[in-house]
Parts: sequence; structure tokens; C-alpha cells
Amino acid sequence: MSKLHIVAGSFEFTAQMEETDAPQTCAAFRKLLPFRNKIIQARWSGEAAWIPLGDFNIGIGYENHTSHPAPGQILLYPGGFSETEILFPYGSTCFASKVGQLAGNHFLTIVEGKEHLRALGEAVLWDGAQTILFEEME
Repeated sequence: MSKLHIVAGSFEFTAQMEETDAPQTCAAFRKLLPFRNKIIQARWSGEAAWIPLGDFNIGIGYENHTSHPAPGQILLYPGGFSETEILFPYGSTCFASKVGQLAGNHFLTIVEGKEHLRALGEAVLWDGAQTILFEEME
């Protein structure tokens, strides 16, 4: 299984790609690597940060989707009812938008650095947008 190195603000994580349960999402995201953007506090989902991607069409549907990810279970929402986004839960989360509850594809799981999830959430909440980088590990 492939792993990604994630740097968000001053925090580093290792994430396992969920290739068995979300193969299309993992393959589509892998094509974007290295992926750099900004991560901000989620507005409707509770203790989560998100990367808004607007009307970006990643070319996938739903697979391994959930509305209640655990901390460190990263989701990719392919768009539809709301804009395309990546959700990065750091605590109690119910994935939602201004149109109501959503389900996103669980495609990454943090396997190293989980102890920094809460601190990242606090940085995003209190200090604002943080730079985030996803890159494949060799």
C-alpha cells in the first residue's frame, strides 16, 4: 500500500492510501501529486479542516464514502450537491455543507503523526489558513 507524506502548517503526517476500498479516488488523487494548497477550518462539519476545490472535476464518483469520519480519516468529496473538497478531520466530525449532510470518499488514513491532529486543528481555527502539501513517499 502506498503512503503519502503530508506537511500541514508546521506539522508532518504519514497517510496510508486506502487503495483497496477507494481505488478510483486514490488513482485520481495520485495524478495530482505533489498537491499543494491551503487548508482552512470547516464551516459546517465540526472539528475538521477542509481544502475547497470549487468546481474542479476529479472524474470519480462515490466509493468508500462516509459522513462520520474518525480523526485522521481524510475524505475527498467529488462534488455534486456542494463544491469539490478534501475534508481533514481532527476531532468529532459530521461531514456537511450549507445544503446539509454530505458523504465523502475515505481515501487516506493518517498512520503517523495522529498526535498532532488536534494541534493542526487549533492552528487552522485560531491562526487561519495553513499551507498543505501531499507528496508520495518513496
